[in-house]
Amino acid sequence: MGLLFPDHFLWGASTAAHQVEGNNTNSDFWLMENLEGSLFKEPSGSAVDHYNRYREDIAAMARLGLNAYRFSIEWARIEPEEGRFEPAEIEHYRDMLLACKESNITPIVTLHHFSSPQWLIREGGWESAQTPARFARYCTHVMRELGDLLPYVCTINEANISIGIKKIMKRMQAQAKTPGAQVGLNTGDNMSQMQKYFMALSKAFGLPPTEVHSFLAPRTENGLTTIFQAHREAKAAIRRISPLTKVGVTLSLYDIQSVPGGEEQAAHAWQEEFLQFLPYLQDDDFFGLQNYTRAVYGPEGILPLPEGAEITQMGNEYYPEGLGAVVRYVSKQLNIPIIITENGIATDDDTRRVAFIDQALKGVHDCIADGIQVNGYMHWSLMDNFEWQLGFSKRFGLIEVDRTSQERTIKPSGIHLGNIAKRNAIQ
Repeated sequence: MGLLFPDHFLWGASTAAHQVEGNNTNSDFWLMENLEGSLFKEPSGSAVDHYNRYREDIAAMARLGLNAYRFSIEWARIEPEEGRFEPAEIEHYRDMLLACKESNITPIVTLHHFSSPQWLIREGGWESAQTPARFARYCTHVMRELGDLLPYVCTINEANISIGIKKIMKRMQAQAKTPGAQVGLNTGDNMSQMQKYFMALSKAFGLPPTEVHSFLAPRTENGLTTIFQAHREAKAAIRRISPLTKVGVTLSLYDIQSVPGGEEQAAHAWQEEFLQFLPYLQDDDFFGLQNYTRAVYGPEGILPLPEGAEITQMGNEYYPEGLGAVVRYVSKQLNIPIIITENGIATDDDTRRVAFIDQALKGVHDCIADGIQVNGYMHWSLMDNFEWQLGFSKRFGLIEVDRTSQERTIKPSGIHLGNIAKRNAIQ
């Protein structure tokens, strides 16, 4: 029988619209990818054509045995110009949700997953005091149209990600071999290319380059407040229109550890990356927990990766044990149900993904056995896809995609997770 999970546990995988749909032409990322000297290793183009193949992909999940799908609705499609909502795009996402319903798959929808409408960035982006109201207006429109089909909504993906990005950029400038970002960043090492890119960026948005505030740009303290205020205002709007929809936010969390003498540094990291945001989360219906690896602190700060450690394609230590540890830490600070909204590894060795899933899920099962309420596990990612500035080279998927033909091939890891879901147990 193995280690049983609770009845009604949500077993699934995640995607983000810009990374899988393709041709997201009204988004800030589309513009940035196609600039001269772009920091993106390649443009997203048609991505993996999920925009047209979503029914095929959802049906594949159902055949595997998965019962949940976390995906995002793209703001840049819904509101391509400020105040102009696109009915055809609402109908597109309505059909996605109906496809989930037909396949008995529970949708967990994220309303903002990194990409934003170009007009929002021109209006000050994620540093503007007007952004929370604009985001709440978009969320209001989506919920009015689709709320009856949305049991779970994540307002914003990895609302704290800019803190990690700032740290990564600082460490890369110091050439420190430490854990990588939990998002695909290309920090670049060609200064003239960087200057060309920033000039092109400035021209494209009609702003000084320091005022192009996309979601993944380093934040000011004011910008962080803007993001979490956007979560708060969106949550209130969603509850007014669709009170039965469960609302949460997702955060990117390392398993923060310390060696002797590093306890204070580790405590500061937890405060900076998680604890300071607790006031915004206390009345959420669930918490979306996202973990990929650990970060170990010493007296002087974050330590290099351990000698001889297995490293993923993202430059992270292979460390599936981190998931259970972070679930335990979060549960002590926040008394709401947890859904694991992302967990996985970038690798071409699918046997390591299978082993990672097993080890991570054993940690989750131990947490549940100790009384912690974990309601689901969404693997990142359903398919190999566009890893932001790093392009298509990083393989996170349970399903491989040939981008020439767009043909899908289910990996052994996809079959493995599906079998776990069918049994509701790990061996």
